[in-house]
Amino acid sequence: MNPEERINELIEQIDHYNFQYYQESISEISDFDFDILLKELAKLENEFPDFKRSDSPTQRVGGTVTKNFNAVYHRYPMLSLDNTYNEQELRDFDERVRKGLDGEAYEYICELKFDGISLSFTYENGVLVRGVTRGDGTRGDEITNNVKTIKSLPLRVKADKVPPIFEIRGEGFMPFQSFQKLNEDMEALGVNQYANPRNAASGSFKLQDSAETARRALDCYIYSFLSDETIFASHEESLLALKSWGFNTSPGWKKVDNIDDVIVYIHEWEEKRATLPLATDGIVIKINSFEQQRELGFTAKSPRWAISFKYKAENKPAILRSVNFQVGRTGNVTPVANLCAESERTVPYNKVKGVHLSGTYVKRATLHNANEMERLDIQLGDTVFVEKSGEIIPKITGVDVTKRGLFTTEHIAFPTNCPECGSLLARNEGEVAYYCPNDSACPPQLKGRIEHFIHRKAMNIDSLGEGKIELLFDTQLVRTPADLYDLTYEKLLGLEKNIVNEETGKSKKISFREKTVENILKGLELSKAAPFKNVLFGLGIRFVGATVAEKLAAYFKNITALRSATYEDLVNVPEIGGRIAQSVIAYFSVQENQLVMERLEKAGLQMTTDDKPVEMESNLLEGKTFVISGVFANFDRDELKHKIESNAGRILSGVSGKLNFLLAGDNMGPSKLEKARKLGVTILSEEEFLGMIEK
Repeated sequence: MNPEERINELIEQIDHYNFQYYQESISEISDFDFDILLKELAKLENEFPDFKRSDSPTQRVGGTVTKNFNAVYHRYPMLSLDNTYNEQELRDFDERVRKGLDGEAYEYICELKFDGISLSFTYENGVLVRGVTRGDGTRGDEITNNVKTIKSLPLRVKADKVPPIFEIRGEGFMPFQSFQKLNEDMEALGVNQYANPRNAASGSFKLQDSAETARRALDCYIYSFLSDETIFASHEESLLALKSWGFNTSPGWKKVDNIDDVIVYIHEWEEKRATLPLATDGIVIKINSFEQQRELGFTAKSPRWAISFKYKAENKPAILRSVNFQVGRTGNVTPVANLCAESERTVPYNKVKGVHLSGTYVKRATLHNANEMERLDIQLGDTVFVEKSGEIIPKITGVDVTKRGLFTTEHIAFPTNCPECGSLLARNEGEVAYYCPNDSACPPQLKGRIEHFIHRKAMNIDSLGEGKIELLFDTQLVRTPADLYDLTYEKLLGLEKNIVNEETGKSKKISFREKTVENILKGLELSKAAPFKNVLFGLGIRFVGATVAEKLAAYFKNITALRSATYEDLVNVPEIGGRIAQSVIAYFSVQENQLVMERLEKAGLQMTTDDKPVEMESNLLEGKTFVISGVFANFDRDELKHKIESNAGRILSGVSGKLNFLLAGDNMGPSKLEKARKLGVTILSEEEFLGMIEK
C-alpha cells in the first residue's frame, strides 16, 4: 500500500472509532491502540506532507500558533435571544407566538442552555473550513485551528443530502473535569485561576497556540443548522440529522405541544441539570417548524420565535465557622471561609458535610481579600449566603444580619503579619492584596516556587508532585529548585509521610520506595535537557510567564547576558515593558537568587539557547517584512524563516498594513490570503521568492 492510500485508510479508521466513541458511547478499540494509529498517521503526514488532508484527525492535537485572529463576517447574523426569569413572561411569549401565527397549531423544542461561548462552523463539500466566534453578532474572530481540536466535532461529514455549503452553530464549553484540572495547573504556576468554566472556555478558544487549546479538552454541543437550501422542515429534523452525521447535539432536548409542557420541562431540569458534567444556566425554547420561524421573523436584535428561560443562581445559607489566611507562591494572602450547613452549627468541623449547592457539598469559599471582607462586614458565626452559579469555586454574596442577635458572632481581623512566617505584611499602592515580602524564607512561597519549577511548562518533572514536594520540604532536603539536583538515592529511599487533605480531612501516605526514587532521579536527569526558556520560566520571576521567558531567552541567548542586562537593554526586547524589566532586575539583584542560578548551571541545566545565530548572506531583504503561510516544495517553514533572516528580512506574526510580502504555499489559510489582498500586500509564490533571493 502506498503512503497516500495508508494515510486515507488511517483517517477512515480513526474517524470511525471517534464516531463510535463520541456518538454511540462504544469503545471499539483501547486508548493505547488508538494512540498507535494516530502516531502512525502523524508520522506518515510528516514524511509525505503532500498527502496530508485538512480533515485529518491529527489536526485535533493542535500546534499552529496564531498571533492575530482575522475578523470574519457571519454569513447569517448570530443574534442573541430574549430571556426571562419567570413563568408569566414565558406565557406572554407564547401569547405573542399564538397571535403571530394567527391561531395556527405549533410545537416547541426545549433545549438546555449551556454556559459557554457561541461558535459558528462552516463546512464546504462536507469539510470543516472555518470556525468563528460570535463576536458582535455581525462578525467574529476566526479560530479554525482551535475549534479543530474539539474531538467530538467532525472534520468531514459523510452523509446524503449534505449541501455544498452549510453552517452549524453550537456552544463551546469546558467540562467541569477539564476546568478543575486547568485551575490546578494554573495554581501550580502561580497565575490567576479562572472564576468559572465559561470564562475558561472563552479564554481557551482564543489562545494563540492551538496545542494548548487541545490540552484543555474543550467540547461543543451543536444546536442549529443553516443553509441557503431548504434541507429540513423542522428543527427536530435538523437535530436528528446532525446527530446521525456525527455531531454532538444537545442532550435531553424535547419536542412539546404547548407552553404548559415547556414549564414542566423547565422544572424537570432545574435539579437534574446539576448531574451534567458541564455548566448550564437555563432552557432555550424554539418554535419547531422552520416555516413558522420564517413567518414570525426577527426584531432588530433577536428572533421572535425563540426565548431563553434563565435559572436563578442557586443561593443557600451557611454558617461561617472560621477563616484561614493562605499564603500563595507569590506571597499574596487570601482569606478562605470555612463553612457548614445551618443544621451543623454545633457539629465538630471535621465531621461536617457542608452546604449542598449545585450538585456538590461546599465547605470552603474564598473571601478574596481584605477589601471584600470589609465590604461584606462579615463576622465569625454569621449566617452567610453562598452562591455557585455554574462556578467550581463558591463565593459568599452576603450576610444575613437579622440572625446576629440569635447567635454569638465575633469580629474578624485581617492579619498584620504573615500567618506562616510572621513577617509584617505589605500592600503595594493601587493593589488590593496584602502580601508577605519574606520570599526567601516563607515556607508556602518556597514550596510554591519548587512546585512551579517542576511544572509541565517549566522543567516537566512529572515524577514529582505537590505531595512529594511537601515531603522533601518537611524533611529539610529541598528549599530551592537547585536543591532538587543534590538529591540522591540514599537520601530519598525510605522517606514517608501522611499528607492530610485540609478540606476532606482524609490522609494519604506518601512513601519513597525503590521504583519511586528511581523515577524521581530519572525525571530530574531528563529535565537537564529542557531548553533555556523553560529554565527561565521555571524560576518563577514575577511577570515572566512562558511567552515572556521565550522572548527573553531568544533575545539574550544565555543567562550571563540576561543577568547583566540593564533596564534599557530589557525594554529594547520586543513586547517587554517596564514592569517586566524592573521585575527581572529585582530578581537577579538578590544574592540568594544568584546562588540558585549558579548551582542550577553547575548541575547541568541549559543556560544558553540551542538556536544558532543567523549567518548573514546579504542585506538584500533589509527593511522588508514577511509572513509565511502554507506548505512549500523546497523548504519547511523554519528553513524559509532562516533564509529570510539571513538576508536581513524580518518575520511578522500576522498580516497587517506593515507587511510587505505574504509568502504563500499550498493549502494556506484563505482568510489570510483574502486579508493580504485587501491590504494590498504583495503575494509571493515559492518560485518568486527564490527568484528574488537569486537576484
